[in-house]
Amino acid sequence: MASNPFNFIFFLSFLSLVVEHHGSVELKQYPLVVSTWPFIEAVRAAWRAVDAGSSAVDSVVEGCSTCEELRCDGTVGPGGSPDENGETTIDALVMDGVTMEVGAVAAMRYVKDGIKAARLVMQHTEHTLLVGEKASEFAISMGLPGPTNLSSSESIEKWTEWKKSSCQPNFRKNVLPVNNCGPYRPNNFLDLSDETCSFIDQSQIARLPHVGLHSHDTISMAVIDRTGRIAVGTSTNGATFKIPGRVGDGPIAGSSAYAIDEVGACCATGDGDIMMRFLPCYQVVESMRLGMEPKHAAKDAISRITKKFPNFVGAVVAVNKTGEHAGACHGWTFRYSVRSPAMKDVEVFTVLP
Repeated sequence: MASNPFNFIFFLSFLSLVVEHHGSVELKQYPLVVSTWPFIEAVRAAWRAVDAGSSAVDSVVEGCSTCEELRCDGTVGPGGSPDENGETTIDALVMDGVTMEVGAVAAMRYVKDGIKAARLVMQHTEHTLLVGEKASEFAISMGLPGPTNLSSSESIEKWTEWKKSSCQPNFRKNVLPVNNCGPYRPNNFLDLSDETCSFIDQSQIARLPHVGLHSHDTISMAVIDRTGRIAVGTSTNGATFKIPGRVGDGPIAGSSAYAIDEVGACCATGDGDIMMRFLPCYQVVESMRLGMEPKHAAKDAISRITKKFPNFVGAVVAVNKTGEHAGACHGWTFRYSVRSPAMKDVEVFTVLP
């Protein structure tokens, strides 16, 4: 029986498509969006942008901006994580994995759009990081709305209850008074006051953990666009009841996020004060450059931290240039979100410690 000519034409068309793309059936691996935590609406926003042809940088900004607007888990955007004075401030970063340009803001007051401010630093300065009220002035001068009160009724209520609890837990150590709201002074055992004579061993004081499932602080997102370009971004309102002026890993390239176009990217979340001492995302990307698979690169970066800090709580997500992704964590069960062409919607992956 003669073959159907339509089947033969279909076969030729398919063969032509394969040859055109050098035999790759992974043509649809891009675009790709990966984000810490089940911040599904943020990933959807980034996906809509990148799937419509936006650049990786623009799509990261779109995704993180959505999380800021939604005040994801109270740890991103305005209205959450008050510091010791009851004020909410913003840390954010954006990094272009092609040009290696970075823009970041830290401890930014009065401006709610952290990731947009970070992009303005990258676009309109030769600097990498602006901080504090001067970062706010710059962002407003470049067109962002402000000054704005970043506190909310929820953040003020949380801060008020914390004050009633003698400001416990807090991030102070080796200070006096111990169970009080200050003012604080160093506990150097040279002060002969009555408080010092008690020789309180502060290491024995019971403290609540600073980092947990509802205080993980950061959205960290990676996007690979249709052309294979890659970018990362972060946004956070920092650690709850932090000492005013504190900057965590969020705006630090290589710590909260990192990207190199020809290798891949990394996103991180957790105890930023510990993580920024190890630059885990830089480590992850460099490990993948040397040939490690994402899952091994992620585990290796976490293990380097836990060898020194066994009580560390945090996680990283690694994604390589081909779109393969994996996570690793310690101290909690971690989840991260992904949207790719093979998925009908955002999918959430669970990583066990």
